Amino acid sequence: MTESERPKRKRKMGDTKETASKKPAAKWPSIKPKKNLQITRFRDFDLFTVQNFFTSAESKAFIKAAEAIGFAHQGSLGPAKGEAYRDNDRISANDPVLADTVWESGLNKLFSDIKIRGKIAVGLNPNIRLYRYKVGQRFGRHIDESVDLGDGKRTYYTLLVYLSGGGPGELKSKPKNDSSKLSDASFDPLVGGETVFYGPRNNIVAEVAPTEGTALLHLHGHKCLLHEARNVLKGVKYVFRSDVVFA
Repeated sequence: MTESERPKRKRKMGDTKETASKKPAAKWPSIKPKKNLQITRFRDFDLFTVQNFFTSAESKAFIKAAEAIGFAHQGSLGPAKGEAYRDNDRISANDPVLADTVWESGLNKLFSDIKIRGKIAVGLNPNIRLYRYKVGQRFGRHIDESVDLGDGKRTYYTLLVYLSGGGPGELKSKPKNDSSKLSDASFDPLVGGETVFYGPRNNIVAEVAPTEGTALLHLHGHKCLLHEARNVLKGVKYVFRSDVVFA
């Protein structure tokens, strides 16, 4: 089976059934409310980006907090076993407070007029994930499943916020006297790692290059577009991940 085919037995990406890493509680950065967010919509698709959803300081603070906790590698059985190829590192944390803070920082207004099957957007999945892709790591073509959270709540949109990318980082190396686990590569310019979406005939319909602080939102579930995260060629790609919940 090739990666361009939808696997018959899909792993539920972002499912709350995924085992959360048992790590120390993180000191996440405070998130400021955003005004006048700039949206770029992709024509004919339930897919859009939001520029500067996280500030540069917020993005870097998330990376620092995540590295302090420590990532665990996540792979898959691969296409031969009905799963998309996956090679990245991740952290998973159940944090309703962080989910509410990110939601109230501006997403709530962006989704105020979006309804799905009579449901309205009410917040983010408290299952927060952070991904790290180093050079050579990628996530093959797959779809994101909708998750039933109970009490009439279900996820319908994937939220990705790129924490790195878009040119040289502000730091080229670790500051002196910095005892954090951040490596020099964390601040190299990110090359590669694009999120690519495919249409019914496997034609590319959208390609999003990681840019620090930019949010990417797309419909998931049975209408989810097949998509992939391309190889990272240089630097380190960091991503904040959750899901928009409707009720």
